Amino acid sequence: MVETAALAAHFCRSKPLEGADIFLLRTMSFLFALVAGGLASQMPEFVQQYRQRLGGAIDELQRFMSDFDRDARTTGLSRAQGIETLRKNDDKLASQRGRRIRETEARLARLKRQQSDFRDAGSFRRIAVMTRQFDTQIAKSAYAEFEPAIPITGEGLVTALAGFLAGLGIWKFFAWPVNAVHKRRRNRMSMST
Repeated sequence: MVETAALAAHFCRSKPLEGADIFLLRTMSFLFALVAGGLASQMPEFVQQYRQRLGGAIDELQRFMSDFDRDARTTGLSRAQGIETLRKNDDKLASQRGRRIRETEARLARLKRQQSDFRDAGSFRRIAVMTRQFDTQIAKSAYAEFEPAIPITGEGLVTALAGFLAGLGIWKFFAWPVNAVHKRRRNRMSMST
């Protein structure tokens, strides 16, 4: 923090920006925007890998619930009755198991809804579907195995451009105070000559 303040103070005391300094700042601005665009271009690929993991998670949860349904049927209970029997059991382990199965059932329903929304969504809406109905466990596993890809789809190119423009905007926002100080100093110097 102290180093940042010292750097800002140095810029405020220094002479106005000149040709080489302006070129350096513009180059840095372009590179920052380029990196932001590259990062943003990976969003469609991340969504694709997230969707693949979503399908795997749904398959696994359905297998688990099917096993539970089979066990409940062998005792003459429906799924709902089996869950309630476990939840209301005096044995702490059994009641905890009932709560977990209820949570698993709810998560399975939520993931199926998200999968359906993905199927109905167009290219750009898939990103919104993922961010609106984000599942942390699936996102963590997708991120752990994420492999970047070159954006050759329209969706990838548009997100890259949006990231590039956002990067430029962020750079300009944070560089604005320094530019304003140097612009005032340049104006004062030109007025005094």
